[in-house]
Amino acid sequence: MLNDEICKLRDKLNKSIEEGKDYKIIYKLSIELDELIASYYNKDGKKKAVMMIS
Repeated sequence: MLNDEICKLRDKLNKSIEEGKDYKIIYKLSIELDELIASYYNKDGKKKAVMMIS
């Protein structure tokens, strides 16, 4: 499920920040997380739009 993927990636990002990993790694994880969150909201928004039309 998309929500689970977001939680896992967020945890991985936070751990990387805490461990002082290279900026390139942190940035890459951050971009991936942003993309997952955008997908989540786009998917959720479409569901709500369909429900409003019905």
